Amino acid sequence: MILTLVSTRHSLRNPMNFFLGQLSLCDILISTNVAPNMIHILVHNGSRVFVRSCAVQLFFFGASALIECCLLTMMSYDRYLAICKPLHYLSIMTVRFTYYLVVWCWVIGFSLSFIIHMGILELHFCDRYIIDHFFCDLAPLLDLSCIDTTKVRIEVSVVTILLGLVQFFLIIVSYSSILKSIFRIPSSFGRQKAFSTCSSHLIVVLVYYGSLIILYLSPTKGNYLNLNKILSFFNTVVTPLFNPIVYSLRSKEIRKAFRKVFVLGKEHIMKLI
Repeated sequence: MILTLVSTRHSLRNPMNFFLGQLSLCDILISTNVAPNMIHILVHNGSRVFVRSCAVQLFFFGASALIECCLLTMMSYDRYLAICKPLHYLSIMTVRFTYYLVVWCWVIGFSLSFIIHMGILELHFCDRYIIDHFFCDLAPLLDLSCIDTTKVRIEVSVVTILLGLVQFFLIIVSYSSILKSIFRIPSSFGRQKAFSTCSSHLIVVLVYYGSLIILYLSPTKGNYLNLNKILSFFNTVVTPLFNPIVYSLRSKEIRKAFRKVFVLGKEHIMKLI
């Protein structure tokens, strides 16, 4: 729905909604990559998957996670310009610049995930083949390997530090500047209006990064494995569903555009009848 509205409604063609459409596309990638196989496992109480197929699923999951981190950073930068540099917003956030930012997000996500993917293909699993999880996540897959996985773990740590933590730091810096600018606004109505423009994005950032941090800092063995599964389910199924709902319900532009499309569609159906 969001992709259709953003691409067809002229009133929604602005940088923030363009980023929102890309985020929705990324959420679709996460959901279609994980959810179908998860449902198959639940229905049949298990599933058989080839090693390469498992690695491919992990590749797309890693790429979508990295892309979403990049997109959330770009969206925080967009909100920073809109609130802290409003007079320079249109001259900086041009159509060409937004396209460059989005292409950069997708290229970086797939490139870094491909590097990790090549390391995983070099692993050997001997006689251990059972993954106690509902999808091919990195930690349980590495635990099954019968060779040294230090190289892959170092690659993952470098990617996590360079991309994940750095971008999370950039988001914190952006919102620190945004909050300072909002508190300088003299009227309460002005502060409320300014905060409402970035509150949806802030909610999504907190939910997404909060679940990621808890997920990958918590142990993956013993009694913590079930907690790891719950957090993985939240991160791969609940969050992609949660993101578009938050943005749709809290965006007046999207709600207004949806009502227009719904009314026009209803009138068209009534004429056909």
